Amino acid sequence: MRIVVALGGNALLVRGERADAAVQLHHVEAAARALAPLAADHDLVICHGNGPQIGLLALESEADPALSRPYPLDTLGAETQGMIGYWLAQSLRNAGVRKPVLAVVTQTVVDPADPAFSAPTKFIGPIYDRDRATRLAEQNGWTIAPDGPHWRRVVPSPEPLRLVEQDSIEQLVSDGTVVVCAGGGGAPIVDTGKLVGVEAVVDKDLTSAALAIALKADRLLLLTDVPAVMTDFGLPDAEPLHHLDLDELEHLTFPAGSMGPKIEACRRFVEATGSTAAIGALADAEAILRGEAGTTVGARVTEAPPRMTPQGRILRP
Repeated sequence: MRIVVALGGNALLVRGERADAAVQLHHVEAAARALAPLAADHDLVICHGNGPQIGLLALESEADPALSRPYPLDTLGAETQGMIGYWLAQSLRNAGVRKPVLAVVTQTVVDPADPAFSAPTKFIGPIYDRDRATRLAEQNGWTIAPDGPHWRRVVPSPEPLRLVEQDSIEQLVSDGTVVVCAGGGGAPIVDTGKLVGVEAVVDKDLTSAALAIALKADRLLLLTDVPAVMTDFGLPDAEPLHHLDLDELEHLTFPAGSMGPKIEACRRFVEATGSTAAIGALADAEAILRGEAGTTVGARVTEAPPRMTPQGRILRP
C-alpha cells in the first residue's frame, strides 16, 4: 500500500513547550517509532508541519541586528525542511527502518493572485496572551488571530498548485525509498518562467493531499496532537467522530486555521481518488491505518443526506 502521512507541526512541539532542539528531537524520535512499522510494510511518504519552527526562525531573523532585513518566509520554510527532514531521516533509521530514507527540500507553486495573500489565516510561531500578541503585532507589522484561548501570528496561506519535485518524489517512492518531503507545505514559489519565492506559508495538509492524489496513494493519514475529529471541540461535552463520509462533511464546519484544512485535505483526497483518509493522534498511527482509531473519512455511502441535531451531532439515516 502507498501511504502519504502528514505530521502536524504541533505534534513535533507541544503547545507551550520551549522550542529547544533537544525537546523537538525527542518528539521526532517518538514520531519515528510510531511510523517505523508503516515504513516496514508499505511505501511511505512523510510530510510535516513547521508552524512553531518557522515562527521561531522568523522571530530570530527579525531580531538579528546584523541583518538589513529579515529572511523571507519561503527561505525560512526551506530551512525548516532541512532541519526537521534531517531529524526525521536520522530518527527513522534509528527506529529500525532499513529502507533508504531521503529528505527532499520541496518547492510548491502557488498563484501570485491567490486571494489568501490579502487574508492571512495560517498560524505560525508560539502562543501569546492577547496583550502581548497585540504589542508584537504593532512592533513587527504582524497580523494576529485567536487560536483557542491564545493568540498567534497569522500569515498568507495560498493554495498549492503543484510540487516542482513531484516527479522525483514519484521515482524515489517507486524505487522503495521512504521520502520526507513538502515540509511546511513546501517552500512557496511562483512560476513565471523563473521560479521565485513568495512571502507565505503553504498549508501542509492541503499540499499533502495534492501530493497523495498525484502519487495515486492508497491512504492519506493526517497525524496530529488530537485523537480524532471532535464535535464541540474544547467543550465538556465534546465527542469524537469515528467515521465520516463526504455527505457528512458538507454539514460540518471547522476553524479555518486548524482542523478546517485537515477536513478539506481529506475531502479533496477522498473525492479525487475514492480511497480513504484519516485524522488522529500520531501515537495511534498503526491503529488509524487499520480504522481502529482516529476519524476515518470515506466516500459517499448514504443515499439521503444526514440529519444534524442543533448541537451538531450527526444522525445517520
